[in-house]
Amino acid sequence: MLLDLKQRGLNISPKLAIGDGALGFWSALDEVFPTAKKQRCWVHKTANILDKLPKSLQPKAKSMIHEMYMAETKENALKAYDHFVKTFEAKYPKAVKVLIKDKDNMFNFYDFPAEHWIHIRTTNPIESTFATIRLRTAKTRGAGSRTAALTMVFKLALEAEKTWHRLKGYKLIPLVLEGRRFVDGELEEKAA
Repeated sequence: MLLDLKQRGLNISPKLAIGDGALGFWSALDEVFPTAKKQRCWVHKTANILDKLPKSLQPKAKSMIHEMYMAETKENALKAYDHFVKTFEAKYPKAVKVLIKDKDNMFNFYDFPAEHWIHIRTTNPIESTFATIRLRTAKTRGAGSRTAALTMVFKLALEAEKTWHRLKGYKLIPLVLEGRRFVDGELEEKAA
């Protein structure tokens, strides 16, 4: 997929790639776009962590995880991260291991405009975009020819597009592409 994007004209490396635990994607990203920052999906990460905890502790743990990625600053997020580790490490090392495994790729969204955070902390905006298409194609169980399937997917995407919302902070995208630095979601002013 990444090689295809490059072949079709994506000449500059993306600033950020967001994904779940698909190891093949991350390896390919390192090879094709090595300068792209990585952001693990917090929704998938939360589900993976909660899966390693007893049901009785899941609400508390989920609240603590939310404190990490909803924190106003990276510093506060890392404090919440440390608190979670200290709270669960002794009794639930498997849950903590799931969290610790991707620490370097969990907080990169803080280096982008705060307006973008809602879109880049998770893969859900991408996944929900294709949910309608996935549901319909699963129901049809083979749309006949390749042309029929592509036509159906195209028409479904056109219909789904009617409910899409514009990205928050879209006017800040040129600043990101210029390489301007954001700290805790705020644009860092250049030194005079």
